[in-house]
Formats: sequence, structure tokens, C-alpha cells
Amino acid sequence: MSAAVLDARPTSLRAVWPAILGLSVVFLVEMLDNSILSVALPTIARELRAGATDLQWITSGYSLLFGGLMIAFGAIADRFGTRRMMLIGLSLFALASLAVLLVSTPTELVAVRAAIGVTAAMTAPGTMALCFRLFDQENLLMRATSLIATVGLVGMAIGPTVGGLILQVLPWQTLLVMNVPIAVLAFVCISRGIPRDDPAKRNTTPLDLPGALLGTATLILVLWTATQVVEEGWRAAIPSMIGTVLSAAAFVVHERRTAHPIFDVELIKRPAVSASLAYEAAMGLGMAAIAYSVSLQLQLVWGWSPAQAALGNLPQVVVLIAVGPFVEKFADRLGTRRAGAIGASAVVAGLLIYGLLGRYDYVFIAVALALTAAGMRVVATIAGVTVMRGLPEDLTSTGAALSDTSQEVAGSIGMAVTGTIVAAAVAGSLTTIGSSAAAAHTFENAVTTATLTLTAICAGLVIWAAKYSVRN
Repeated sequence: MSAAVLDARPTSLRAVWPAILGLSVVFLVEMLDNSILSVALPTIARELRAGATDLQWITSGYSLLFGGLMIAFGAIADRFGTRRMMLIGLSLFALASLAVLLVSTPTELVAVRAAIGVTAAMTAPGTMALCFRLFDQENLLMRATSLIATVGLVGMAIGPTVGGLILQVLPWQTLLVMNVPIAVLAFVCISRGIPRDDPAKRNTTPLDLPGALLGTATLILVLWTATQVVEEGWRAAIPSMIGTVLSAAAFVVHERRTAHPIFDVELIKRPAVSASLAYEAAMGLGMAAIAYSVSLQLQLVWGWSPAQAALGNLPQVVVLIAVGPFVEKFADRLGTRRAGAIGASAVVAGLLIYGLLGRYDYVFIAVALALTAAGMRVVATIAGVTVMRGLPEDLTSTGAALSDTSQEVAGSIGMAVTGTIVAAAVAGSLTTIGSSAAAAHTFENAVTTATLTLTAICAGLVIWAAKYSVRN
């Protein structure tokens, strides 16, 4: 597809299907990469003789660097070319994934996972930023964003199931090597379907390197603190908490003093932007609560097999797919402000139903999964578009990175809250939950407490965002 055709701004998604396909598979890999590998951890532990600490770094090493570097790479992409950054990132992502074939020790696998996390962070901000380059019509932009989000969210939901099936017939390394052909497909589609970066539309301000380093350090420390809280408890996380506070304080002081901050805080204060980020944070918290608790409850308390538990999560997958075509019409009829608030409220309602009634019957779990999935589907589309629309054109990659980071940080915090409450209530290993009615009851009480706690936080974010967005 020529740049001239794209310059005319297409009137349908079909006209730019290679670009949409490329961006969709990039988002799919970003959402799928960590969840799909989780099912292989027992196999990895056995074959590489990896300990608990090794396994923790194999998963968290990717998440920390992916979540911590997105804003920095978004700022770089705005200055040096979003398409260029995406293509470089995809090339390095494929090479890093292929390097798993050389791994023979846990340390080497940690290094490979870290490299994959860095390269994934290079591609993440460009997914939505390049989508905005394709269209100027709000309805097409909403439709394209909705399609890309559907692919990613469904991939995240079915990732563990797909990984388990692959492990039945192929070695665990396949789960990372399969990234290579996907990255090649995305590279070809994006290089042919999206025009080259226009130097006139780049951000021309100097890159705030100290701010980028301090911001990245702060985000990594936030994510690492959340991981430590889940794995080792609050006391073990005290040093990283202190480091987080100091790093955040240094970042704020520097950004106030520098002439060219990495991101102007005044832009975040725009009602549409800040409200959308709050909605996305609520979505991240909701995803954390559901992801952590439902599968454990179905398998450890109710005795379902892994296959049955996977089927038990189908309402979430079905709704994510089914709601997609209606998001645009929903937003057109109600307006993006009201639609976003209703979508976020659906997440809160789903969490409330699960927290209060999920322990009694699967029907309530199915309803909760359906409601949260519908809400997440709406929020993921509308909030992402609103954030991007609310920022200057030369900050689209940074804006996309902000959206992704808000979900990533909120999800980590939500997981930490849930994991801490459950760990404090349940003595010993979680695998012993089903050994007695008392142990199961204790676990269910802890899940109820954790879910209702996150529900209250989500509700607070949604109420604040709904009121603040009216100022726009």
C-alpha cells in the first residue's frame, strides 16, 4: 500500500487491513507473552533446575522492564519516529525470542526474558499511536482500536490454555520461539501498510534523559515492590518502598526544574486525559482481582480440573469478542464520556457480584466474568482513544505509553493487594486449600475481602473520573 493512499485517509478498515493486522498481532504478543509462559514454569524448573527465585525473575523480569520502560520509549518514539521505533523493536524482539534456543541455565533464561521485556516496551507505545496515524474519522478510529483491543484481550484470556495445549506436544521453548514468525508478520504488515514517519510531525524538544531514567526507575520500583509484596510479604518490600518514594520524589523535583520535561504534567491535568487514565487504572485493578482469584477458586476449592477451569473462564472470552462490534455504536449513542463511565461501572458491578456471591454458585462467577469483560472492552477502547485525542499529535506515543502503564501499574497493585490478603489469611501452601472445609472457607473469606477492597478502590476511581470529566 502506497503512502499516497494512506495520506488520503482511508474510509474503511478493509482499505488498510495489512496495517490493522500488523498492529493487532503486536498487541496480541504484548498481552500474551507473560501469561502463556506461566503454564511452563513447572517444566522449566525441572529441565533447567530452577529454584523459586529463578522462576520469580523469569516472570517478573519481563514485566518489570516492559512496564517500566514504556513511557521512556514512548518519549523517544515521539522524537525519532514511531514507525521506526516499532520496526526496530520488532526486529530485536524476534532476535531476543529466538535466543531462548541457546538457553541452558536459569540465569540465561532470565537474561532472555529481560531482553524480550525491553524490546516489547519498544513496540508497545506505537501500537495505538500508529493506529491514529491511519484514520481521522472518530468512528473508524474507534472501530480499529476496538478490533486491536479485542485481539489482545482475548489473547490474554486464552493464553494459559493455548500454552498448556502446546506443551502437550512441543518443548517449552516453543512458547517463545513462536514469537519470531509473529514478529516477522507484524514487521512486514507495518512496513508496507503504514507510511514513513513525517519529520515535520515529530516532537522537536530535547529528550529529557535524566527524567526518563528517573521515571523508569520509579515505575520499575513500583512494579518490583508489588511483586515482592505478593511473593515475600510487606516487610521484605520495605527497602523497595523506600527506594520508590525517593525515586519518585527525585523525578518530581527534576521535572519541575527542567525546561523540557519528559512529559508536561499540565497535559495530564486535562479532564478527558486524567479521567480516561483513571478508568484504565480501574480496569487494571479489576483484571487483577478476577485473574488471581477465579481460577484458584474453581480448581483448589471446588476441585475443577485445569481444563474445566479454562472452560469456566469462557464467559469472559465470549463477551470480549461479542461486545466488540457494539462499542462504537454504544459510544455514538451515549457519547464517549457517558459510555466510558458506564463501562467502568460494569467492571465495578462485576467485581461486587463476585466478591459477594461468587463463592456460592458458578452462575454468579459467570455473571461477574461477563460484566467485567464487557466493561473492560468498552473502557479499553474509549479510554485509549480519549487519551490520544486529548494530547498533541507529537505526543501520541507517549500518550499510548501512559495508557498502557496505568493499567500495568494498577494491575500489579491489585495483584499485590489480593495476594497479601490471601497470604495473610491462609496458612501454608495454597495447594492445601481443598484439604478441609475450614481451609476452603478461610480462602473464600480472604478472596471476598480482597475483592471488595479492590471494588471500593475501583468505585472511587470511577466516581472521581466521572465527576472530573464533566469539566472538559
